[in-house]
Amino acid sequence: MEIRRARSDELGACADLYVRVLSETFTWLPPGRHRREDFLRAAKEEEIYVAIEAGRVLGLAAFFRPQNFLHSLYVDARGVGVGKALLDHVAAHCEGPLSLKVQAPNLRAQAFYGREGFLCTERGRDPGSDIDWLRLVRA
Repeated sequence: MEIRRARSDELGACADLYVRVLSETFTWLPPGRHRREDFLRAAKEEEIYVAIEAGRVLGLAAFFRPQNFLHSLYVDARGVGVGKALLDHVAAHCEGPLSLKVQAPNLRAQAFYGREGFLCTERGRDPGSDIDWLRLVRA
């Protein structure tokens, strides 16, 4: 498995993976809320990293460098180290503490980030949303 910066011709596959994983795992939200256009719009301002094996995108991490913020971490192949490899790659290339937000119902992600040394520093809810989030930080 190779972890590297996504090429522009891979962003479509990344957007498809984003929608597919969100639809499968964020069961508390209607599937129509997950749109590839949202990923592609955000990707213009973020660094997108991919885990690639045999030419297939296994996972992605979207990193917003100005805030050391991991905006997205989604994997197709869960439980085999893809997420950890992407997280470790981003963490090794950021300056200062890495932070992220996770939706409160996403217990699986909270457990993963807890195992990886992240601590909850803040709880909140975005205006117009009915879903709470937690801000997690790792030094």
